[in-house]
Amino acid sequence: MGSHIMFSSIPPSVTTNEIDKAVHQMIIDAGAYPSPLGYGGFPKSVCTSVNECMCHGIPDSRQLQDGDIINIDVTVYLNGYHGDTSKTFFCGDVNESIKRLVKVTEECLHYGIAVCRDGALYRKIGKRISEHAEKFGYGVVDRFVGHGIGTVFHSEPLIFHHRNDKSGSMVEGQTFTIEPILTLGSTECVTWEDNWTTLTADGSPAAQFEHTILITKTGAEILTTY
Repeated sequence: MGSHIMFSSIPPSVTTNEIDKAVHQMIIDAGAYPSPLGYGGFPKSVCTSVNECMCHGIPDSRQLQDGDIINIDVTVYLNGYHGDTSKTFFCGDVNESIKRLVKVTEECLHYGIAVCRDGALYRKIGKRISEHAEKFGYGVVDRFVGHGIGTVFHSEPLIFHHRNDKSGSMVEGQTFTIEPILTLGSTECVTWEDNWTTLTADGSPAAQFEHTILITKTGAEILTTY
């Protein structure tokens, strides 16, 4: 079940708990540890964010429905280093407008990666992502950011996905995540009392993609290819 979940669409009736269990087993079988498990009290091994959930959804007993989208966010700790990636999947027959949101979100991730290289300004990432998202009328969530990652799960630098005027330049050898969230409607958000699950304020769908990248002299290497 694990490989089916990670590399194709997800069938209706699967629960997010089943996804968590399958991915947890894959990680353990590979000799790694699921970084989210126990992190800040997070109770599961992956984040499963469905439809209007922007990010940090906690796996539970809900069954996915035909037409849902779900972001599965996986971070593993292996040989002293963390690697962080996420992808938004389709469940059954998804509405064309939502399919386009998902497609453009993935494109935004790669547009952001494309501007990365030694000496480039961090703010070029947010500029390029915003430019592409705006062509389609999508919002770019500004509350959640990419982050440095390596021996520590979350560290500097913070990577803003929206237009910003932050200072700072990339340096060869750095590793950090880029993980834009785009919405069909409002970019405002509401976080549940569990202090993790975060939804769009207006209930509109949200999509997210994420890679961990390594900055090189001439560009960036994706360390978390699917």
